[in-house]
Amino acid sequence: MPHTFLVLEFLMALNIYFVFRWPVFHMSRSIEKIVASKWKSEGRGARVRRSIGLPAIGQIDPFLMLDEFTGSSLEGAGFPDHPHRGFETVTYVLEGEIYHEDFLGNSGTLKAGDMQWMTAGRGIIHSEIPGREMVRGLQLWLNLKKEYKMDPPSYQELNSNQMLTVEENGVKVIVIAGEALGKKSEIRTRTPAYYLDVTLRPNAELIQTIPDGWTTFCYTLDGDILIGPESQRVQAHHTVVFNRNGDSVKFNNASSEEARFILISGEPIGETVAQHGPFVMNTQEEIIQTIDDYRNHKNGFEHARNWKSDIGTKFLKGTLWNE
Repeated sequence: MPHTFLVLEFLMALNIYFVFRWPVFHMSRSIEKIVASKWKSEGRGARVRRSIGLPAIGQIDPFLMLDEFTGSSLEGAGFPDHPHRGFETVTYVLEGEIYHEDFLGNSGTLKAGDMQWMTAGRGIIHSEIPGREMVRGLQLWLNLKKEYKMDPPSYQELNSNQMLTVEENGVKVIVIAGEALGKKSEIRTRTPAYYLDVTLRPNAELIQTIPDGWTTFCYTLDGDILIGPESQRVQAHHTVVFNRNGDSVKFNNASSEEARFILISGEPIGETVAQHGPFVMNTQEEIIQTIDDYRNHKNGFEHARNWKSDIGTKFLKGTLWNE
């Protein structure tokens, strides 16, 4: 030990200093449940694999629903004019394209790799119609705090070439919201949240840090993935819900093919939830008021009077692709 101090004194005399950094240890969250998603009919002719919202999972604050959807308007799949109030929808297109139009005059096309973060706020009515070819995508319903539920509706949209994409050691992350591998998305989330599209090459591993206490789950899209400290093997189209103890989640691809999954995490709101279909408020009285507002075109639904979307009308008439 005396020799150690002599060496240190000698190095200090030469103005040589060392900075010792304690290693960073992460406590990986364990798995709370794993639930398979199966196809079911939704809307007009569309099929969905429900994730969050299944009876085995329910709603996990702040998340109301997650669907993987597929369909083609040529085969009768579509979601014509329908309302929302009190939450946000996040639509992420994996394959194909979707046309959208709302009663405020907004319209456009979401193509493969594009994302739309829509804040319904006090009220929106819109139409979502798949293109001619088969579309595959995800739609997340994210709750809002009471203070934001009556905000004006708004959109944040990113094309595939605008997405923040980070690659490192066989891991590719499209950072839709939140941060990963040292990079942070510019998407503004009223409810603090992460939304990550992760692809792991064979033998690649990701340890993703997660804020303490946040609700966290992943939905597997392709391949087999070893998840959590248990290294539980999970196949495609399963939802993995993690417990809230720990500051990270761990993923490893031990297969010979790429694996892909969506990792979503959010800060719990901690408020009561009253829901009636596409309306999400805090009390039943607010739901009754919302239905009255919708039926009588007031308090956010004024633009609904005498409005019908062009794409929804053509879709229902079967004339969408006549031109």
